[in-house]
Amino acid sequence: MAFAQGLAQHLLASDAFQTLYIELKGPLGSGKTTLVRHLLRALGVEGRIKSPTYAVLETYNPKGFPIFHFDFYRFTDPREWEDAGFRDVFGGAGLKLAEWPEQAAGLLPTADLALSLRTLDQEIREVELTAATPKGQELYKLCQSK
Repeated sequence: MAFAQGLAQHLLASDAFQTLYIELKGPLGSGKTTLVRHLLRALGVEGRIKSPTYAVLETYNPKGFPIFHFDFYRFTDPREWEDAGFRDVFGGAGLKLAEWPEQAAGLLPTADLALSLRTLDQEIREVELTAATPKGQELYKLCQSK
């Protein structure tokens, strides 16, 4: 996926990568997990990349840098985020990627960048980027310049 590879290049070239939170939004089957898999590969993650749907969190450490992939789909109450101890994870260094952030609404920090995915047909997805912080705006500009 060209978008994921381009995003990875921008992340690796930016200081924002050191601590960044990206939300992935979209209906079931819109390609959120697939996009994350392509992004993680482009960032140097090797081996199996599992969906965190059941575990809620999968962690990776390519080149000594932490990446946290969350899936809050199964949360029935936003307080589950707090009970799981994720406040500490979000407060630390690393790239945080969260699918279904609305399931933890009100407790998650403001996303630097939100990716909204929409299915156009079986093979084509549309990605809309929304930046909410200076780091997100920097990354948004880099992505738009391509």
